[in-house]
Amino acid sequence: YKSARMPPQRIFALPRQQSLLLPAVINPFVQETKLSKCVLLGIFLVPIRGILLSLVLMITWPVAVITTFKHPLKGSVEPMTGWRRFMCRRVMAPLGRAYYFAMGFRVVVKGKQVSSREAPILAVAPHSTFFDGIVCIVAGLPSTVSRVENLATPIFGRCVRCLQPVLVSRERTDSRKNTIREIEKRAKSEGVWPQVLIFPEGTCTNRSCLITFKLGAFIPGVPVQPVIMRYPNKLVSLTLLLLTLCQLYTTVEIEFLPPQIPTEEEKKSAPLFASTVRRVMAEALGVPVTDHTYEDCRLMISAGELTLPMEAGLVEFTKISRKLNLKWENVQKELEGFAVKASSCQGGRISIQEFARFLKLPISPALEELFALFDRDGDGTIDFREYVIGVTILCRPANTEDVLRMAFKLFDTDEDQRITRLEFSALLRSALGVSDLNMTKLFKEIDADASGFITFAEFEAFALTHPEYAKLFTTYLELQRYQALKVSGDEGPEWPLEEGLLQGPGPADQGSDSASDKKDD
Repeated sequence: YKSARMPPQRIFALPRQQSLLLPAVINPFVQETKLSKCVLLGIFLVPIRGILLSLVLMITWPVAVITTFKHPLKGSVEPMTGWRRFMCRRVMAPLGRAYYFAMGFRVVVKGKQVSSREAPILAVAPHSTFFDGIVCIVAGLPSTVSRVENLATPIFGRCVRCLQPVLVSRERTDSRKNTIREIEKRAKSEGVWPQVLIFPEGTCTNRSCLITFKLGAFIPGVPVQPVIMRYPNKLVSLTLLLLTLCQLYTTVEIEFLPPQIPTEEEKKSAPLFASTVRRVMAEALGVPVTDHTYEDCRLMISAGELTLPMEAGLVEFTKISRKLNLKWENVQKELEGFAVKASSCQGGRISIQEFARFLKLPISPALEELFALFDRDGDGTIDFREYVIGVTILCRPANTEDVLRMAFKLFDTDEDQRITRLEFSALLRSALGVSDLNMTKLFKEIDADASGFITFAEFEAFALTHPEYAKLFTTYLELQRYQALKVSGDEGPEWPLEEGLLQGPGPADQGSDSASDKKDD
């Protein structure tokens, strides 16, 4: 075989589509806690505040019990009226303010809150701590969306009941539909129900950006009033109650922005409306937006359980799942596969040496080019985000039966429908441009039944479970084509191996609807 070493002009910096580049904020879920001199104040402040908080709770709990006595939370629930509503607005709300005052909170309110008729939903962000509940008190105890488990919390569970929350149960499969239905019912009640307050991010962040908004607040297609929260204190520790109590005071700014009225197009598209509201809030806060979601938190936790750095799981799940048509289960599976490759790598990032060792191949120009396609930021390593994008765009499309059969025929030089060890080693030496290559381990891994030769079924099964090899095979096919054009005297076009450009000759080039999007990347 003639050596198919890659032409020098093929090595170049590959253009990357902006939509899949790294986000402005790499990890919005980590909060840094710094001890400071305010701890000294805690020696005096904590005991005093502890006594005051206990006194407020001793009054609040029986008031909450009386207010919610024999008032149902499930079934045909009606909004509180009469003396119950009076107790909430005129007694519970001032007690809530007293509770936060006892903790040292100083509340600054900006803007004007509109009525439930003008904006049935309040969207609050960023959500960074359980202290954010103060916005419920400032807003006059509107309805909220709350987990069912919160009702079982001692003392505070009764206070939550006063808000008549829309309950969410993660154990019930129909919970999400029921939640959306209940939000819609209250939002379109023409002021009968109080406003519904929602934290659309769905999880806590470090306030460095706004992550993807959940769609519950925007599906009804009614006006939404954005509410932004700021904590100007430089020394505030919002993750630890004790450190917060140690501070002389904690300032929280709550700003009611003008209501956002959805256009006809936004009424039909909840993601578009959510994006518009998020952009308005981000501009008011002066922070960037990212496509991180609660699913990124779950992946981050899973990465830690797999002994990877927790940041490895942050992939902007919503963005890549929408762009690449990925499901949560598939990304979780890819994370487990990545962990096998990267668990021994420093920082959980795969270098080209680790990449070659995992593939049981030497470092060669073809392997370097394949690695470069994965390494989107050009830092010489592959992180999990790059791995998911690379496998999905580069390798999965190469696993078509036509391409694999063509690759199999290249190996099967005597056309006896099986590949011997000699045939296998000879072609890979040619494809990789390496003369001294030991293929014993790789051959045995593909030869599942240890028969001494590889059938197409074994070849296909291996390629489907090891997509990186499939791309290596198609790279070789394209290199052969490139060499043939040079030999014939027709230089033809350059053949840069950007993502999705090469799916193999013939029917594999036809692709699907999603393939056209992948080629853009």
